[in-house]
Amino acid sequence: MKHTANTKYNVLITGASAGIGKELADIFAANRHDLVLVARSEEKLDSLAVKYAIQYGTKAKVIPLDLAEPEAPDKLFEQLHEEGVQVTALVNNAGFGNYGYFKETALQKELDMIQLNVVALTHLSKLFLQQLTPGKSAKILNVSSTAAFPPAGPLMAVYYATKAFVQSFSEALATELQQDNISVTALCPGPTETNFQDEANLRGSGLFSKQFIADAQSVAQAGYEGMMAGEVVVIPGIQNKITALTAQLMPRSFVRNMVKRVQEKRS
Repeated sequence: MKHTANTKYNVLITGASAGIGKELADIFAANRHDLVLVARSEEKLDSLAVKYAIQYGTKAKVIPLDLAEPEAPDKLFEQLHEEGVQVTALVNNAGFGNYGYFKETALQKELDMIQLNVVALTHLSKLFLQQLTPGKSAKILNVSSTAAFPPAGPLMAVYYATKAFVQSFSEALATELQQDNISVTALCPGPTETNFQDEANLRGSGLFSKQFIADAQSVAQAGYEGMMAGEVVVIPGIQNKITALTAQLMPRSFVRNMVKRVQEKRS
């Protein structure tokens, strides 16, 4: 499924205030797509909306919302429905991680992670598929991770499990929706320079050694281009492609232990 140059989308982006989500919003705005921006920070979203209007003449609707709250997806969908806003592309970007041994980490943070990374993404996909019209080249982009490919992620056990879900769900949905001309793309970045590592307590982990860190703009650009081209899986960067392939080909016990060694903190 290919994107035509004159196709204009009304794009809902979650987690749009920072990191890869913000970079995706910048790219969609620069390409003159209208936006619905969702994140917790109303101030940051308002600033982006003003910027896009001035620079590109792009309309951006701002909805401050914490999608880790179970009722948030329904609230978001109902608000847009009541206001007559038709979403034609959905970007499920919001998510976070958490570092540490599972027996020592905070349960509530991990339950919130599952709610945001898995439940909200699934819930929003179900709701907005009601609006994505078959035959009209509608699109979904789910931000997965190279963490989806190893059999497990010791020291980030719950996060890796959530991304394995996102990857499996996205690829299954992509296959189901082929007949409807609705594309589903899973963007699978590796370590990326955002606020993710601070929020996940990952500073000092070998996972974020300097030579392997991508910039958020290049990751977002790869995701945008892959989504528009109707690609199912987008893995930005040669090193990340090798990592994903290795994780699937090597013995599972070897990969589990390798992931743990890589993620252990050096300082």
